[in-house]
Amino acid sequence: MKNENLINDYKSFLNDGKTERECVSKIISLAEKAGFQDISKCTSLKAGDKVYVQKMNKAIALFNVGTDKIENGMNILGAHIDSPRLDVKQNPLYENNFLVYLNTHYYGGIKKYQWVTLPLAIHGVVCKKDGSVVNVCVGESEDDPVFCISDILPHLAQKQMKENASDFITGESLDLILGSGIPEKDKDDDNEEKSDKKDKKPSAKKAILSILKEKYQIEEEDFGSAELEIVPAGKARDLGFDRSLILGYGQDDRSCAFTSFRAILESGKVKKTACCLCVDKEEIGSVGATGMGSHFFENALAEVVARLPEGYSELTLRRCLANCSMLSSDVNAAFDPQNSDLFDKDNASFLNGGIVFNKYTGSRGKSGASDANPEFIARLRGLLDKAGVKYQMAELGKVDQGGGGTIAYLAAKYGMNVLDAGVSVLSMHAPWEITAKEDISQAYEAYKAFLTLE
Repeated sequence: MKNENLINDYKSFLNDGKTERECVSKIISLAEKAGFQDISKCTSLKAGDKVYVQKMNKAIALFNVGTDKIENGMNILGAHIDSPRLDVKQNPLYENNFLVYLNTHYYGGIKKYQWVTLPLAIHGVVCKKDGSVVNVCVGESEDDPVFCISDILPHLAQKQMKENASDFITGESLDLILGSGIPEKDKDDDNEEKSDKKDKKPSAKKAILSILKEKYQIEEEDFGSAELEIVPAGKARDLGFDRSLILGYGQDDRSCAFTSFRAILESGKVKKTACCLCVDKEEIGSVGATGMGSHFFENALAEVVARLPEGYSELTLRRCLANCSMLSSDVNAAFDPQNSDLFDKDNASFLNGGIVFNKYTGSRGKSGASDANPEFIARLRGLLDKAGVKYQMAELGKVDQGGGGTIAYLAAKYGMNVLDAGVSVLSMHAPWEITAKEDISQAYEAYKAFLTLE
């Protein structure tokens, strides 16, 4: 069922949306072309209207207003658009022995050793005191420089190679090389006091600051109000001689975010109001003003309810939330034949197996899970069987190996039916992740069908 147009658009989305801000910007651009409007421009809403609400340029909710009363609930596709990465610290720039570095703080669950010796790019914004915002994207164009984190050569790595994988690359060593200077020994070095040497300004750092000033009008102090993310440089690519797979950064969870918002863009007249929710901060616990743990979703819904003919009431809002059905559109770990002992094969998801249903996530004894009701799952099975969509039932891995969570439990607190449903990913949380084109297509078809659920 591979839809090559869909796949090409998906790869473009991965290339253009390597940060939450870039994803939201891309989604708004595509949504407006499909007839969605910023809700702030609408004083009233009726069936058939399509609107969106965004928060701080890092979270967005899209609504296709249905013919049914809003208090009877909505069909919601909920995904997250943040991915593991490195964030730049607020006082990051320094020089050490003629190399200039950018100090970083890793974001989300990463294997730190996977981020060294890779070509990396810098994406984000620098907000200046005069109110202007400088958009930064360096490392993606063929003419751009890239950046890198160095590692020890194997000849000198005897001690490093004996350390645990979690320890031999530390968080504080994940600093990005920005440039270099030329070592020059001063003739008077032997006679200088150490205090005099400290007073000398490092010339290589000054050269980098000069470039930042000339090209971006960025001063060193502007890093204090910047949001800069370090991500793998390069585009998503077809993987394998048969081109059946996709290798790309951020497929957790942009594979589900893309297929979810694509489904609502192409949704026509619906009975139940359709909603696509793309939120931030899932990788660090769904915290903050743009995470699912905030009131963003219910505040966005309140804006919709207030513009409908029946008018706003708290009871209408609460009834709507309790009567919703939601697919927590999040990825699952694909079965890895090279590490098969980590999986219960009978309860694992496979690449090319179709969209994955996770009745529960969490870790070990289902800690942190949202456990879906079987009645809801049965309705979805019937819907997808009728639509000819391929799906598989799975867990993340063996019970005592660990686990993970999604935004499902944060939606379930409203009393709605929620099921995790997403794409299988191999090498999840690595700088480059692997998905199957077939699964992207099946997820899209599943999400489209779900928005017709009555």
